[in-house]
Amino acid sequence: MNLSEQEQDLARLEQRVDELIKTCRRLRDENMSLRSSRDSLLEEKTKLSEKNKIARNRLETIVDRLRTLENIK
Repeated sequence: MNLSEQEQDLARLEQRVDELIKTCRRLRDENMSLRSSRDSLLEEKTKLSEKNKIARNRLETIVDRLRTLENIK
């Protein structure tokens, strides 16, 4: 292998390393974005679960009141 071929191999290796660095940065940014989205979705899920629990309790109260009215008649 002569000097020119070694230089070309080294240049290709440098280029590949640069591509890998760019890929790593892109994946890191994408990962951060996905984690942020996940956190937002988990927060929304928690809020919706709480609203669902409140609605279920209110509905159970209404059903109990209706049953009480039925028993009075």
